[in-house]
Amino acid sequence: MPAYIARPCTVFPAHKVATGEIADDIRSHHPEHPRLAAILRIVANTGVDNRYFTRPLGAPTVSGAAGIGARAEAAFGDAVDMAERAALGTLGAHGLGPRDVDAIITTHSTGWAVPNMDIHLVDRLGLRPGVRRIALTTLACAGGTQALIRAVDMVTARPGSTVLVVAAEVISAVYNHQDDAVEHMIYKALFGDSAAAALVTSVPLGPGLRVGSPADTYEHVLPQSLSRYAGRADHTGFHFDSTKEALSAADDVLPDLLDWLGPRTVDFGVIHPGSARIISDTAKALGLDAHDSRHSTETLTDEGNLGGVSVLRILERTHAEPPQAGATGVAVAYGPGFATAALRGTWTG
Repeated sequence: MPAYIARPCTVFPAHKVATGEIADDIRSHHPEHPRLAAILRIVANTGVDNRYFTRPLGAPTVSGAAGIGARAEAAFGDAVDMAERAALGTLGAHGLGPRDVDAIITTHSTGWAVPNMDIHLVDRLGLRPGVRRIALTTLACAGGTQALIRAVDMVTARPGSTVLVVAAEVISAVYNHQDDAVEHMIYKALFGDSAAAALVTSVPLGPGLRVGSPADTYEHVLPQSLSRYAGRADHTGFHFDSTKEALSAADDVLPDLLDWLGPRTVDFGVIHPGSARIISDTAKALGLDAHDSRHSTETLTDEGNLGGVSVLRILERTHAEPPQAGATGVAVAYGPGFATAALRGTWTG
């Protein structure tokens, strides 16, 4: 039983922040940093021109000194607001209402709340009390792809179901001047806030990606990789750490990903924009050129690394300039752990 991923809807917050503003903020908060000149060069070369934050750059919960409580409350509240708008947007675009949703899968890693986003959206959207729920809470950049994989599983197990996938991330919550290592400075320039939603069904709602079966999904955890990317929290807020080994993590998993793909030819890629290198290395391994992965690169440039939202956003961009019907595509994302999630499918016109 195939599953069809309809066109997603992405929502961005109000505050557009240019990379030059990030550089100025780093310069003003760390004027005596011994590697400041190198940091500013690296920030300028991240491949990100702009990103969107839910709060102004100078807000207490972004570049200010707000602690963990204020940051958590702001991040989760802003994420739910964006998630609601994205969900209503995708439902409306496809002529459906909240009562048409049989299951909801949410992914959200920034902030902390119990109950989580799935329960909040049941109330906010007016979903049926008996709606099935999966709340993915710590998958970060792999979350959107992982949520689509779970949606494929659900549609296959219950043909005729309509599954609503919602991803929301307020990654500006980890913009913290307590962190002054070079990698932390890069993350200040790399990440952006957003939310996106998509519908996964067993009957197509229009053009989109057709996933043949759960066998066309892929999950992988790189052994002994717990510290390559990791989040932590303390009284000053949220933090995102990485090691030097993180730079090669995607390359380390690509051989296994290619074994899963086998001899199939890939026509286009929906590649998580973790960095310009991640996009180019993954595209090259898949046999794709810069044009084939342009939607990933353009997302990185225009909006930054959107965490778990990224793959949904790139799918939305793909709809605006779609491949030919029958073209084979692969969506792949990498997350902390080091974890990889991917799915393959064909484009339906």
